[in-house]
Amino acid sequence: MEAGPRDTAPSTEHGTAAPGGPEPDGGALSPDGPDDTPQGVTGDGPAPDEMYGDEVEVELRPQRRLRIWQLAPIVCLAALGSLMFAFPLAFDFGDSGAVIAMLGLLICSCAAGWGMMAARRVGYTWPGLPQRGSERRADWRTILVYALAVAAVVVLAVWRVARLRG
Repeated sequence: MEAGPRDTAPSTEHGTAAPGGPEPDGGALSPDGPDDTPQGVTGDGPAPDEMYGDEVEVELRPQRRLRIWQLAPIVCLAALGSLMFAFPLAFDFGDSGAVIAMLGLLICSCAAGWGMMAARRVGYTWPGLPQRGSERRADWRTILVYALAVAAVVVLAVWRVARLRG
C-alpha cells in the first residue's frame, strides 16, 4: 500500500518518464531552464525604481543611551539634595541645620549613585575603568584615585556640617 492522499478522480493519472524515454509533458528542458520565456527574463519582480524608493533602514536594537525619562528623576533628586545641603550651610537654620544638610548630602549621594548605575547599564564607564561585560580588570591605581576622591568629598562635607554645630 502506498502512503499518501487518495486520488479518486477518474482521469488524474500522473505521468512519469521512463529512463531515456520522452518527457510526459512533451518537451525536455534545456540545461539552463525553459526556453519559452520572452527575452529570457520574466517581469514578476519590482521595477528598478521601485526597489530603491523611500526605504528606511532601522536598527532593530535601540541605541544604548540615557533617555530623558531616565535622567529626569536622577537630576531632580540630585538638585533637591544639593539644595538641602547648601541652604543650611549658607543661612542660619539653628540646630536643625546640620541634620537637614546631612540629609541633603545623603539624598545627593543616592542620586549620584543612581546616575552612575544607570550610566553603567547603558554602557558608559568612568575614565580608566573597563567596559561592562569585558574580560579586563580595572587597574588598582585607578580605583584608589576614585576612592580617595570620594573620601575627600565626604570628609570635607562632614567637616563643613560639623562646623555648623560648633
